[in-house]
Amino acid sequence: MSWIGGKKSLRELIVSLFPLYYERYIEVFGGAGWILFHKNPGNDFEVYNDFNSLLVNLYRCVREKPNELMDALRYCLNSRKDFDYIKNCLARDSPAPDVQKAAWFYQLIRYSYASGLTSFGSQPHDIWSNFPLIEQAHRRLAKVVIENKDFEKLIRQYDRPVSFFYCDPPYFETEGYYKNVGEDGFTEKDHIRLRDSLMKAQGKFLLSYNDCEFIRELYNAPGIQIDAYTRINNIKQRYDGGAQFPEILIANYDMQERSLSIPAQMNLFDIRAPGFTTDEE
Repeated sequence: MSWIGGKKSLRELIVSLFPLYYERYIEVFGGAGWILFHKNPGNDFEVYNDFNSLLVNLYRCVREKPNELMDALRYCLNSRKDFDYIKNCLARDSPAPDVQKAAWFYQLIRYSYASGLTSFGSQPHDIWSNFPLIEQAHRRLAKVVIENKDFEKLIRQYDRPVSFFYCDPPYFETEGYYKNVGEDGFTEKDHIRLRDSLMKAQGKFLLSYNDCEFIRELYNAPGIQIDAYTRINNIKQRYDGGAQFPEILIANYDMQERSLSIPAQMNLFDIRAPGFTTDEE
């Protein structure tokens, strides 16, 4: 799926900024799962959550019914008529079985323009080529708890001193990009509600946002670290290759603690190597 804040290009950086120690990993706005699928499974308790019920249903079917899902996708057609039909069928109160709804939603993702879910892409795509990906995701999700909750309720439920919340909410004033099938809007009140939920949490959090004055001011508080980065702009790549997007990462811990814990390489010729002092110092 295409989100303006998709984390494919920043996943390596974000994982490198995880805290040194945690026992619970909770991905609050799971989306395409770029961070969850990139991090090592480890021994931590993992939770994937998204408020989009169609997306969560797809993840649950990948985890629990991968063969049934692939059977439902095996003979689907890549046509505008079918695309418009399944888009109309994917109302939230659709009586279709969960596997059928998951297959429809997967078709919508794969056959829509730029995976945006709204318009037919008119591009050839062999959906059978995605079956190995479904099988890999099935294995990766085997022990992951998959939730479909409002973020405030989720944070309250899983918050512990050993919890780590990674949050990638809809970006401020870009909410129009998120009005895909099965999704509602995300308002200014929701951004404030998220801030309040995280500030009250016992655990640690890492939050990614677009760089803007409103969000910086919202999280301007003691003990909060804000670092600026840039990444490839997913949306503009369609017509402006190489376009960058200013972004900030916000945390209630030192985001460099993991890198600082790595033993430094001794260098005989670098007098500024960590742990080395001179007579002048």
